[in-house]
Amino acid sequence: MGKTITVKIKKLKAFTTNSQIPFYASPGAAGADLYAYLENHLVIKPGERAKVPTGIAIELPGPEVVALIFARSGLSLKGLALSNGVGVIDSDYRGEIIVPMTNFSQEEIIIKNGDRIAQMLFTGVYQVSFMEVSELAPTSRNQGGFGSTGL
Repeated sequence: MGKTITVKIKKLKAFTTNSQIPFYASPGAAGADLYAYLENHLVIKPGERAKVPTGIAIELPGPEVVALIFARSGLSLKGLALSNGVGVIDSDYRGEIIVPMTNFSQEEIIIKNGDRIAQMLFTGVYQVSFMEVSELAPTSRNQGGFGSTGL
C-alpha cells in the first residue's frame, strides 16, 4: 500500500446505536466502507432517490487531499447506485457525509442502520493554473473521441 495519512473523524448524532467509523474490509482494499446511520429503515422505491446519512464528518489533512465516494459493487448489482456518480469531499468541508443514492431496480430496496452503503477513497489533488493558448501540442490520437482507440 501507499503512503498513510491521518484523517480526523467526528461522530455526529446520538441515536440508540453509534455511527460507525469507515473500515477497510481487507488488507488490499482501496476504499474504506461507509455505513448508513439511520434511526429507522430507509425504503427506496424503484426510480426514487434518497439521501443516506453516515453520522460522521471528516477533516482531511489539507487541500492536497480529497475524499472520493464510490458505489459498492454488491449494491450496484441490486440496482442501487450513487445519484451523482462519484461524490467529492473537499478538504474544507466539515459537514456530515451524506450519500445520495438512486434505486435503478424494479423493486424496493431497504437500507438498515449499519448497512455498508458506499466506499471512500483518498487521493492527491493538484490545483492548476490555466493558461489559454491558441494551439495544443499534437498527438497520434489528436481529436479522436469515443471509440477512436478501439473497442
